[in-house]
Amino acid sequence: MATRTDAPTRREQILKEAARLFAERGFHGVGVDEIGAAVGISGPGLYRHFPGKDAMLAELLVGISGQLLTGAKRRLAEADGGSAEVVLDSLIEGHIDFAIDDRPLITLHDRELDRLRDSDRKLVRQLQRQYVELWVEVVREIYPALTEPAARSAVHSVFGLLNSTPHLARPGALPSRTATATLLHRMARGAFAAAGA
Repeated sequence: MATRTDAPTRREQILKEAARLFAERGFHGVGVDEIGAAVGISGPGLYRHFPGKDAMLAELLVGISGQLLTGAKRRLAEADGGSAEVVLDSLIEGHIDFAIDDRPLITLHDRELDRLRDSDRKLVRQLQRQYVELWVEVVREIYPALTEPAARSAVHSVFGLLNSTPHLARPGALPSRTATATLLHRMARGAFAAAGA
């Protein structure tokens, strides 16, 4: 979750454990006492950090959508003047980092997005649309024959491919992180090339 290298805050620890538990057993299958126990505090002690489980879920799903968008914008800025091919590779690498390192959040998004309040769900969707559009622009620069709707469909398809990591196997059963990232990257580029052919 945290992109910094220093120790996570108590709040970040709570969110990480909540994401893991929600992904394993479902939002309603986990109580605040279990989340508290996972980080070494009492269930009621969680209320010093969050008003409740709903707030944790919202922060997890809105937070990761915002992080993906911010990361993509940063990668675009860092590649300023670079080729669209380099930019696309960087975007793919960033999304692969998320897909491998934040697998519980993918499961959580798939299962629990509808549990968010309307305003939070709309914010998640808004952030996701902005993220997709950054990709669409880069993909169309590389494959100018792709229409905007076709490029958008290709981007969503690649996200589906990359976001399949929670369904591949238990974490220990996957190939090494490097091998998995390399395979996913090659498949993502292959999918875009096929769409643009």
